[in-house]
Amino acid sequence: MTASALNIGYAPVIKAGTAALERDRLSHVAQNYLSAETFSLANAPLIEEQAKIGFAQQLGGGLVAAIDGMRFVVPVPSIYTRPNRKFFGGKRGLTWLNMINDQGVGLGAKVVTGTVRDSLHMIDVLFRRDGGQRPDNIVTDTGSYSDVVFGLVHLLGMQYRPALVDLPDQKGWRIQDADHGPLARFARGKIDLAKVKRHWDDILRVVASIYTGRIRAYDVIRMLQRDGNPTPLGDAIAVYGRIFKTLHILTYAVEEPYRRDIKGIRNLQESRHALAGKIFHGRKGEVYQRYYKGMEDQLGALGLVLNCVTMWNTFYVDKALGRLREAGYLLAEEDVARLSPFGRRHINVIGTYTFTLPDLGPAGVQELRDPDEPDWVD
Repeated sequence: MTASALNIGYAPVIKAGTAALERDRLSHVAQNYLSAETFSLANAPLIEEQAKIGFAQQLGGGLVAAIDGMRFVVPVPSIYTRPNRKFFGGKRGLTWLNMINDQGVGLGAKVVTGTVRDSLHMIDVLFRRDGGQRPDNIVTDTGSYSDVVFGLVHLLGMQYRPALVDLPDQKGWRIQDADHGPLARFARGKIDLAKVKRHWDDILRVVASIYTGRIRAYDVIRMLQRDGNPTPLGDAIAVYGRIFKTLHILTYAVEEPYRRDIKGIRNLQESRHALAGKIFHGRKGEVYQRYYKGMEDQLGALGLVLNCVTMWNTFYVDKALGRLREAGYLLAEEDVARLSPFGRRHINVIGTYTFTLPDLGPAGVQELRDPDEPDWVD
């Protein structure tokens, strides 16, 4: 796992004379036991334990999730990569589309070839999560949504809250002809509910198929389009989605806490990506796997190690907060909620790797630093 998640290969972790760390043994374990499927199973208890920690509960209730992509250059020839000068320069690459909840833990991920619109895969990531509660509210970036996705997410019983740019230019949709006053220009679209009624039975069949896992949402979204234009069924779902898109735009425009919550979890995910970039440091942070299975396995190891580091941070931040409270320090709850479980100054990924368990004493935890001591200097 260390070799894969840190992108360093076997050489730095091999230890001659230690049977478990010989090259042959490592290769055998990797080929037979370590895969995206086993990493997903290992993530489930981490997600559950993270949710029990007091500091994680102060960060959020676990029902808000963010889905975003992290880009990786793939410098070796592969049919599973795509070019994009903005993200990969003159090379090709892939997207690791991953989901976290507001407690900071990764719930699941999917390797996406190239840089296609994340909205085509977002719902699949949501429904193939490794564990934890199913989120009620889904946050994405501006480029990851469409009217069809709005419709599908709400039909699946969740709230969709993508970030928005160019807010004054956003188009709203009305159901009835009425005088909307200052919002007349905004509500210039007209929703045809007859389209929704006409296709309602088929809409329910599509949603039930996604919900039960009989078909991937990615395939559904592709089937709802033909030559870049929506099919009649796709148009009906898009019409339904515009109702909730309009409500989202209006709420986003007038409620600052609503905008702040969206920005908060997106910042949380950016911090996780920064930690992932530090961990996945070998070979300049580039993926050298040629095949989709290898890409999925390596980034699955990265996701599991990220959750291990996140849980370690969360556990010790919670212990430190408890020590401060016992010592009489005043801790404002709103300040605690702004702490990050993705601290990385203390994480050393370069040097000698040891797998000997430390002696933690009868308490089973490391000693905490005296809060009155000065911080270390880089």
